[in-house]
Amino acid sequence: MKNVYLDNNATTAVAPEVIEAMVPYLRDHWGNPSSMHAFGGHVKRAIDDARQKLAALLHADPSEIIFTSCGTESDNTAIRGGVEGVENRLNIITTRVEHPAVLGPCRYLGERGYRVYEINVDSSGQLDLVQLGAALRDGPALVSVMWANNETGVIFPVPEISVMAKAAGCVFHTDAVQAVGKIPIDVRKIPVDMLSLSGHKLHAPKGIGVLYVRKGTRVQPFMLGGHQEDNRRAGTENVPYIVGLGCAAELAQRHMKEEATAVSVLRDRLEAGLLATCPDSHVNGDRVHRLPNTANISFEYIEGESILYMMSDVGIAASSGSACTSGSLEPSHVLRAMGVPFTAVHGSVRFSLSRYTTAEDVDYTVKQLPLIVSRLRAISPFVKK
Repeated sequence: MKNVYLDNNATTAVAPEVIEAMVPYLRDHWGNPSSMHAFGGHVKRAIDDARQKLAALLHADPSEIIFTSCGTESDNTAIRGGVEGVENRLNIITTRVEHPAVLGPCRYLGERGYRVYEINVDSSGQLDLVQLGAALRDGPALVSVMWANNETGVIFPVPEISVMAKAAGCVFHTDAVQAVGKIPIDVRKIPVDMLSLSGHKLHAPKGIGVLYVRKGTRVQPFMLGGHQEDNRRAGTENVPYIVGLGCAAELAQRHMKEEATAVSVLRDRLEAGLLATCPDSHVNGDRVHRLPNTANISFEYIEGESILYMMSDVGIAASSGSACTSGSLEPSHVLRAMGVPFTAVHGSVRFSLSRYTTAEDVDYTVKQLPLIVSRLRAISPFVKK
């Protein structure tokens, strides 16, 4: 049986080059980077080198790169630490379609005295900028808007939003976990104060992330107890994973054009094939302003979870939404915010490709999925017999 992996927005395969870069720091170079001897000094230089590579990917200064354990930690640090750095402002702006790593801390603060605005999206998944502008007039402490949606791939106009936020005197954070490595990002040209990314979304291991913090931005540390990361994130550094993320950042720069061209061609081939062979199927989200690797398709009158189980039986891996909420029986909060009809929202499947996806993978999926959809509709109580 062929194995096809189309769930790269949940996690990516670790690149072979990344594994090769990490091995010496698991086997040979085990020193603590804070130690004042040669074992520690060599490792410290490896961290500095990785920091340079992450800075180059974002067009940032290396001093603005803080290594964390994951995107969720980066988001929590930015949001909870960001509002602590702003006095006499108790409003927060985010969106209804954010990842739980953003909605969670925002709603936590909402239960503790902050007023949280969750901006709506339209049927294409694009943000209501009029509503955002109105919320900004209340002078929030912080605005947190994702760069690209993890379920639909829809890209928000972060350059425009960040300018609006800065004009209102707000700290601006973007969860760019899905965007980094897939589309160009230049923080020199966009007034982003903080940006989150996660290694396992760009072919580095799970368990490593970054929070970019622009020079001069006040943010209280989320992890306390040590001097690491220039006193901004305590804890002995996860050196092998930092090295791996540095290598992955370098690879992402090298393959950016491939992500934007070859991968998007395969995504479009997948979409066209499925829409042509599966009646009553629809693409969810803006089909122009989206990530090159993501397709979210609703197959009406059937359950997405049933589709996924049957796809898995024939060796195809995909997702019904965010991996962090896949255990929930509730329909996608993103698709509900977009107003996707009941008959379609439950039958949504997210296909997310990578530079390792092949044309054979796509063609195999297009061959298998119509058979699955047909079998499920034959037993669905929502289909008129």
